[in-house]
Amino acid sequence: MELIFATHNKNKVIEVKSLINQTINLLNLSDINFTDEINETASTLEGNAILKAQTIFNKTKFNCFADDSGLLVDALNAEPGVYSARYAGEQKNDEDNIVKILKNLHGIENRNAQFKTVLALIINGNEYLFEGIMHGTITHEKMGAHGFGYDPIFMPHGYSKTFAELTLEEKSKISHRALALNKMIKFINSI
Repeated sequence: MELIFATHNKNKVIEVKSLINQTINLLNLSDINFTDEINETASTLEGNAILKAQTIFNKTKFNCFADDSGLLVDALNAEPGVYSARYAGEQKNDEDNIVKILKNLHGIENRNAQFKTVLALIINGNEYLFEGIMHGTITHEKMGAHGFGYDPIFMPHGYSKTFAELTLEEKSKISHRALALNKMIKFINSI
């Protein structure tokens, strides 16, 4: 089966390819020469995932899926949430986003947070949603050199390392994206 992952994010592609089975030929937006910007204008992660998947399906008529992920910090009223990629501005800079989170949490004891991923899958014109949530805490400083986004400051519950300190293989077993993706793959294999 050929499946388009509606993203240009190379880090997400690497993570997903490490989890997806050999029976699925995974393509991304670069592989199909799709260069248009898909504006994420929905107010929810679910809405943005659906919007991206529908855009690609309507353009290509190929089976596809899209994700939207967000970091939801309890003490910040679930911010940055749907605005995670552009929390510190439209430049979508990971370092700026991390600095803003740490600044906003300065002096706050409750550092509980969760990473949430929603995958919108369109197969044969039908839409399906899959969700993955990983609970954890926000560290006081960056730790680790792997991963991307907020990984250097997110420590999953039950671990003494941030996502950025885990190897790709370790992170791929437990991450919010992995949880949602495993649900999606199980569904695809059942149809």
